[in-house]
Amino acid sequence: MGFPENVLARGEKVEKSLHPHWLTVALPTVVAVMLLAIGVAVAVLTPDDRTGNTIQWVVVAIIVLAAIPLVLVPFLRWRTTHYVITSHRVMVRRGILTKSGKDITLSKITDVSFEQTLLDRIINAGSLRIESAGDSPDEMLRNIPHSNVAQQLINRLIDEDDLRRRRAVDD
Repeated sequence: MGFPENVLARGEKVEKSLHPHWLTVALPTVVAVMLLAIGVAVAVLTPDDRTGNTIQWVVVAIIVLAAIPLVLVPFLRWRTTHYVITSHRVMVRRGILTKSGKDITLSKITDVSFEQTLLDRIINAGSLRIESAGDSPDEMLRNIPHSNVAQQLINRLIDEDDLRRRRAVDD
């Protein structure tokens, strides 16, 4: 599902809509498989009597309680984090229960830089730091797929936005 178009201004167009890189949920996926394997192992190894059933239910409860913060929350955090680059601004939306968002108009962006660790370079991801004019702190977009391409896109859009604004003043 893409970003909702009803939040866009007239003439504004979504250039790129991103979530953090899918590898950010790789570890939670491994944990989910391990928890499932533990559950299956306990079910197979415990006797099929009253004591065994009690052990199985206790293990299931522990697995479910462990899976919520270790598996479910990271997946929901990944799914509910949106980085949207439009022809007018960069929008960031985060949050599972409590939402937070920030819109940075292209005209306010003073610098866009990216950082890549060795692992980021291998998986073709990275982090973008967007500096903007004013008192607000820099915005860090972490685990962006193809971060260098996103940086170049934002820089191109800043230039196009500047040209569009200059033409509007001249007309």
